[in-house]
Amino acid sequence: MKLQKHRVMLLAWIMGCLALGACAQPSSTIPFPLYAESNGRVTASAQAVDTARALGRGINLGNVFESPQGNGDWDLPMRAEYVDKISAAGFTTVRIPVRWSNHATTDADAIIDEAFARRIDETVDAFLARGMYVVLNVHHYRQLTGDRLDPAEARVDDVVLQLRFFKLWEQIAARYKDRSPHLLFELFNEPHGPLDRDWNDMASRALRIVRQSNPQRIVIIGPGRWNSADALAQLQLPPDPNLIVTIHDYDPFDFTHQGAEWVKPMRPLGVSCCSDEQRARIARGLEIAQAWGQRNAYPLWLGEFGAYSKAPTAVRAAYTRAVRDAAERRGINWAYWEFGAGFGAYDPRAERWRPELLEALLGK
Repeated sequence: MKLQKHRVMLLAWIMGCLALGACAQPSSTIPFPLYAESNGRVTASAQAVDTARALGRGINLGNVFESPQGNGDWDLPMRAEYVDKISAAGFTTVRIPVRWSNHATTDADAIIDEAFARRIDETVDAFLARGMYVVLNVHHYRQLTGDRLDPAEARVDDVVLQLRFFKLWEQIAARYKDRSPHLLFELFNEPHGPLDRDWNDMASRALRIVRQSNPQRIVIIGPGRWNSADALAQLQLPPDPNLIVTIHDYDPFDFTHQGAEWVKPMRPLGVSCCSDEQRARIARGLEIAQAWGQRNAYPLWLGEFGAYSKAPTAVRAAYTRAVRDAAERRGINWAYWEFGAGFGAYDPRAERWRPELLEALLGK
């Protein structure tokens, strides 16, 4: 009788939310439990602290595997020589954003396409073989964050949105469970929209899934509102010591995103950097993060910052050095956004680094 009542209630919920066009999996129906509660305060392990320190200076392999087709339809097809170029330049970490959701079946099982997954394997293993740290994430699940879908992005039934996210992590975690500790998982890039409400619950369930096959691996979790430091106060970490907390910092936004075609309204060109006021805006989020980390005893990582190519390269370099210095003064390591596309420090057409940006990132 109780089971029948539950089915009737679930059916009524589905019919109601479909009528409103806003279904999301209710937490009571998700077959993945929350992370176990703790009786006492949990803080970061020595492994997490040491790993956050070892991440050093990193770069994002952007616009490659998080594009809708998953291999460069957003400007940058993956090439094997990029691994050597990134490693030889002196970066110690590479973050690999991956849009797994568009390379999996559209049903609740979300079975990942094996050919796509093997391309990720090759890239992950190539960087690990060079002794680098690799951060592998789930990136751009547009429907889950309530955003308009990109061209070539498949729509799924709203009822299975969250369930697919958990099934993706079940597969990813199992696939990489035997890799080096230099591989880190990042649960989700820039949760926002509906996830500002649901993210603490989802992160708890996803981490428990990861821990079934990767009990000790370092996992990165960021707050809502696009990984904003301002949202750290709302982040409720699962009681797990092997975590690093990430934020993103694109302030001053009118400078970093001037002329960016996807930003509406488009920010005007001609904004320079970096005045004292702009430097204060850069530092603000880092100061919030530093204070949060000290209160909660978890290490921080700046997973993204960068300036779009519509600004002059010399001014982009000045901004980049300002963010790098501000983060490192506060003991926060970082990964620049990104390698070779619209924000790129590397020019794939000329097949060389942009020297001003590389100097700003890695120079003395």
